Order: sequence, then C-alpha cells, then structure tokens
Amino acid sequence: MPVKQAEFLVSNSDPALCPKPDRPEYAFIGRSNVGKSSLINMLTSRSSLAKISGKPGKTQLINHFLIDNEWYLVDLPGYGYAQVSKTEREKFAALIDGYLTSRPNLLCIFVLVDARIEPQKIDLDFMANLGERGLPFVIVFTKTEKLNATKLQTTLANYRARLLEEWEEAPQFFVTSAITAAGREDLLAFIRPLNEGYKK
Repeated sequence: MPVKQAEFLVSNSDPALCPKPDRPEYAFIGRSNVGKSSLINMLTSRSSLAKISGKPGKTQLINHFLIDNEWYLVDLPGYGYAQVSKTEREKFAALIDGYLTSRPNLLCIFVLVDARIEPQKIDLDFMANLGERGLPFVIVFTKTEKLNATKLQTTLANYRARLLEEWEEAPQFFVTSAITAAGREDLLAFIRPLNEGYKK
C-alpha cells in the first residue's frame, strides 16, 4: 500500500524540541550525497517532500515528517562531509547522537549506503556504534540503478562479507533506487508490522 499522505512538521537543532514521541518513528541517515532526500521522496511518492540539493551537506537539522498521520519519518544530517569545519562536524555529530539516544519511539534507523562505493570505514564505524548501543538499524543501498545485476550482486556479497568480519550476523539490508522506485514496497512492508506492533 503506497503512502497516502506525507507532510513536513518541523526542523530543529535540538532533540528536546522534536515532536512528542507519540507515534512510531524511523530515521534516515547516511554520508553526505548518498541520495537521502531522493530516497525519502521516492518512498513517500512525493517529488519534493525532502529538499534535494546538488551541494552535499545541505541537511543540517533534524527534519520531521508525518506519514499517513500514523508515523514519523525523520531526515537527519549527513555525516562525513569534509567541506565543513571540524567544529561544525562535531556539532552535527552531537546533534545526531543526542537525537538517536533520546527518542523512545525510534523503532529503526535506516543507514543509507551508496551501492557504487566499496565499504567505507565511516559507514562501518557508524553501524558498529549503533550496534554497541543496541540501537536497531538496517542498511539501505542507494543508487543501485547505476549497476548491472551482476555487479550489484557482487557488491552486496562483498559488503556482506566485510560486515561478517565484525558482526556475528550481517544486518538486514534493502536494495533501492530513487530513479526506478526499486525497494519502495520492501521498505514500506518492513515498516508496517513495526507500526502495528507499536500500537499493541
């Protein structure tokens, strides 16, 4: 079932000012320029819900969207953007950390990874940190339309092998494309039962 309604609620730089945690919540995060805004727009079938920019590092606030008046979708600042000062990077890191550790209704974090790029230390370290804190997450591979089927399967196998060097079991992952809408139904099908379980 597609998303019927999606509306922007609020942007802020203080996790304490986020909407009341009265609905299930899902956060989307990844390295700058991973295609996060495009993925959010594809997932919600809205062409301009999340602002797309050709300039990496554009998202600098916690952005809350209300989906079908039922759950929150959260667009978080990207990490690893080198073209900002160390002070700014530390500020974003503190903002993200403060958010991730203060939302009791946060059911899952979607960590976006560019399928065209080999496993990056910054992504692996971020996932390891989530695992150490017991924060639930899945991996979302983006921009997969740029790879043929064979290359994509090789990339996924290599990434899985790299993860299993440090994890007993590889985190669940999804294959998506904002261009072809691949993975939209898979992501929504993953979210639905979590929403239903939250209500019980």
